[in-house]
Amino acid sequence: MTRPDYIPSLDGLRGIAALLVVLAHVGLIFPTASAHLTTMGSEAVGLFFALSGFLMAHLYGSRPVTRENVLDFLVSRFARIYPVYLAAVLLVAMLSGMQTLDFVQPITGATDFVRHVFLLGSSGVFWSIPPEIQFYLLFPILWLCLARPHRYSGMIVGFAVVVVVDGLLELPGPGIMLFSKLPYFLFGALAGKMHSYGDQWAPSALTGIFTLFLLAAFFTYRHLVPGLSPEFWSLQSAVAAAVIVGLVARQPPIAGYVLAAAPMRFLGTISFSLYLFHVPIMFLVHRSFESLMPEPALIGVALVVAVGGAWFLHETIEVPSRRLLVGLWQHHRWRVTAREIPAERIEQAILDLQETEKHLLSGAPSVTAVERQVPPPPELWEGINRDGDNGDEKRRA
Repeated sequence: MTRPDYIPSLDGLRGIAALLVVLAHVGLIFPTASAHLTTMGSEAVGLFFALSGFLMAHLYGSRPVTRENVLDFLVSRFARIYPVYLAAVLLVAMLSGMQTLDFVQPITGATDFVRHVFLLGSSGVFWSIPPEIQFYLLFPILWLCLARPHRYSGMIVGFAVVVVVDGLLELPGPGIMLFSKLPYFLFGALAGKMHSYGDQWAPSALTGIFTLFLLAAFFTYRHLVPGLSPEFWSLQSAVAAAVIVGLVARQPPIAGYVLAAAPMRFLGTISFSLYLFHVPIMFLVHRSFESLMPEPALIGVALVVAVGGAWFLHETIEVPSRRLLVGLWQHHRWRVTAREIPAERIEQAILDLQETEKHLLSGAPSVTAVERQVPPPPELWEGINRDGDNGDEKRRA
């Protein structure tokens, strides 16, 4: 990838988190193996939330908060998440309807199915998608705070109050509502905003070693020191997740090499499809071959098939659907923009044209909107720069 805003080590971090979620569910499908597994799924999802907040602030925080940019953001995020999510919901609903299969994380009945379609369901891994979408809907407000902190200081105080209340109430993490997960997104977004100010800092190899140590401690501390914090979801873990994401984004030596390695980046690329589909894929492998091979070998086969299936679904559903929806939006975006041009700008453009016409007839030099550094309204230049806009959106997607 050659995008200037692409950070390879974050792809690797996402890949590790996705793999840990997969391993956390091995015991769900292979019960005899559950006694030998240490699950770190909650930590991985918390890291996903912080990473999402970081990337939104990093990719969009420095851009002007215009209606067009906000619509670009919402369409891009919807296209990134919903089509492949809906495909996973349909697959799980189909498996759940087969009584003989006894699927491990079923969607039970039509009402439950409708809840999942409208992002209100919590079956299996699907519980984490509604808070993600809710954060995207909230982000334009946070975007204003990041772009103009002095003007929107009251909103910033409001976000801080929410974080404090969340910490005092010790709200549970799992669930489809954003409130109890908001600190992960907010601290991640803060790390993303701070990342743009760290260009002068060149991390050392010692920083890289510390980053890997902190990452390992983040995933294992509950199991190594169970009395320290039996529950994962807390303000402390939200801060730790944001610090880890911020350090990894600097791509320090050693840590950067490990996390930006090709296998890690591959897992990061397919991570969303792997996250959504690994349970049904491994379940089907188990049911199909449980009598043909010992369980340890079957677990290995299930993991390989899950990764391969996630790659296939990423290439056939996730990427094409995203490109289709973003492409359709790019093709019709100018219509929305044209409707939103203020009347005074249209009037000014007409006056500029009339003035230019008078000067041309009189032979005198004209003073146009361009010379006054006032951009012409898009409705008078239908189609201008649309190729450039498409290129920018492809880079952002």
